[in-house]
Amino acid sequence: MSAITRDEVAHLARLSRLALQEDELDQLAAQLDVIISAVAKVQEVATGDIPPSSHALPLTNVYRPDEVHQGLSPEEALAGAPAVEDQRFRVPQILGEEE
Repeated sequence: MSAITRDEVAHLARLSRLALQEDELDQLAAQLDVIISAVAKVQEVATGDIPPSSHALPLTNVYRPDEVHQGLSPEEALAGAPAVEDQRFRVPQILGEEE
């Protein structure tokens, strides 16, 4: 595979609407060439007999059974509230609406 050229990097920069300096074009050309070479090596691997996977090791989720528990009563829930009104939390008005 041929190396990515400085002109190709400049073209990609224009397409991406990136304003790159001259020295950045040279630096990115070298970096992109290394990346493209690494991708090419990965593509050379024979994967015909290897099934696709998301992890190298099998994962097993551990679940616990759902258990119903008694919830808080309104009085218990509101016990620590700084302000209560009509069995609800009273909060400061934030939208400037009429009460």
